[in-house]
Amino acid sequence: MMLHYLQPAKLQSKKIVFEDVFSARDPATLEHLKELSSRRRVIEESINQSSFITEAIAREMSGGLTSHCLRDLQKLEQYLPLLENLIFHVDLVCSNHRVLRWILELQIRWSSALSSSSLFNLRGPKFFQIDNLRYELGMTLYLYAALLRERAIEILPADLVQSATLFREASGVFQHLANEVFPSLQSAQSVERPLEATPSMCTVMSIICLAEAQAVTIRKAEEKGTTVGLLAKLHYGITELLGEATAIVYSNTKEYKDISSSFLVFTRSFSV
Repeated sequence: MMLHYLQPAKLQSKKIVFEDVFSARDPATLEHLKELSSRRRVIEESINQSSFITEAIAREMSGGLTSHCLRDLQKLEQYLPLLENLIFHVDLVCSNHRVLRWILELQIRWSSALSSSSLFNLRGPKFFQIDNLRYELGMTLYLYAALLRERAIEILPADLVQSATLFREASGVFQHLANEVFPSLQSAQSVERPLEATPSMCTVMSIICLAEAQAVTIRKAEEKGTTVGLLAKLHYGITELLGEATAIVYSNTKEYKDISSSFLVFTRSFSV
């Protein structure tokens, strides 16, 4: 089985209060903005480890979920539709200078779990600001995918089938980010961004998740007594996938100049 790298989910973000920035013309819009802020705040408190809620209360609020990872996934699933709804309506008036100023005032800032400057900064993690709501969407989806992967690892000893399914779901989200979300930020070439917000890194993470799903499938096949020949083909498939991921990392040295050494060690340590 491969060495699992959990660091991608260790993101942090600065506080955002949407209703303090966006002007609401009616009470319903104001309530929507307040709910958006509320849903984001519980995510902020969890990933920034600033929540004072006890474990018992957190479990009760989530409907009895005992897994911290599952609780965070639930919070993200409640926030993402509201954020996407906001983006939809903002896109309708994207040329409005007042709306653009509001987005600027949000100061959307996320840290990187893959950057060496964030990991080894004595003053705390380095935050990257991009004034675009799709940056917020992308980083939130990246966190969601990373947590799906973390949950897959969490349940691996107990449920191989579900674990493989979650790895594939995570891969799909990462690929969506690589193909649909982060390319839209490429126009802001001069803006420094976290590695997580680059299409190539999302592609790398998507491939890694596919390889991990394949590795879980091999374990399940071994339990069923699958023939040696088929197992060999499955192992070779993992080797090809990880070779592809490694090639992307080492062909983007300029873009990845700040990548953490632990992630590079991880890419060198792939084994099945």
